[in-house]
Amino acid sequence: MLSPNIFNTILVFPILNILLFFHQIFLFIKLPGAFGLAIVALTVLVRLVLHPFFKKQLETSKKMQDLKPHLDRLSSKHKNDKKKIQEEQMRLFKEAGINPASGCLFMIIQIPVFIALYNTLSLFLTNGNMTKVIGEINKVVYSPLLRIQTIDPWFFGFNLAVAPNKAGVWYYYLIPLITAVLQYFQTVTMTPPVAASAIEEKKTDSVNESNKKTESVKKGGGDDFQKAMNTQMKFIFPLMIGWFSYTLPVGLSLYWNIFSIFSIIQYKKMKSS
Repeated sequence: MLSPNIFNTILVFPILNILLFFHQIFLFIKLPGAFGLAIVALTVLVRLVLHPFFKKQLETSKKMQDLKPHLDRLSSKHKNDKKKIQEEQMRLFKEAGINPASGCLFMIIQIPVFIALYNTLSLFLTNGNMTKVIGEINKVVYSPLLRIQTIDPWFFGFNLAVAPNKAGVWYYYLIPLITAVLQYFQTVTMTPPVAASAIEEKKTDSVNESNKKTESVKKGGGDDFQKAMNTQMKFIFPLMIGWFSYTLPVGLSLYWNIFSIFSIIQYKKMKSS
């Protein structure tokens, strides 16, 4: 369960200890729902740690969006020379200070962190022998002060260890709905609009006009494809996340929703600055 492999040692154990640290603080000051508040605090901390990578992704996305008309013109000008297009694109990226691969860094870093968080929360939120689970957890805490005897999963009337599809109570069904809506707004907020294609030059004769119309149709087709992909991301991904939150324990949805809220807030703050 908590074997000391590389992944657990580097990610799961530190996250577990941070979660227990917050939990013990909230217990000490006698706040109700200490475990739920610990999940919220852990989520905020992870979001702040990942913020530099998140910021870099947004900056790269914004620069790529600004460069799109220039890239469209390059594709039109050197449409029969793919090597030349790539060389000119790399020149533009270099001049703009863009590393196209850096835009994916935030997503790449999130993957192991999300897996570690899921593994950590699953220890507490999956139904099973809690006495055995707590014994395993207490073996890997960094301090005796973090050892626990039990965990109260209740948070504002919700049992964080129960999935909505197994709760049998109507208001649990609000969780996947809220999760899907928040994910939709996060996707809409963070998806840049398709930039306009390059402005067509003045047409001088009927042949040039015909060629430009053909090229415009091609570009429009590319933009239509990108718009279709954006539309699918807006609706399909939130529905998927909503389904996951319907079948997984509420505590995991709590983490996901807090993460989405902070993503939206941070994006809007950076966009307005």
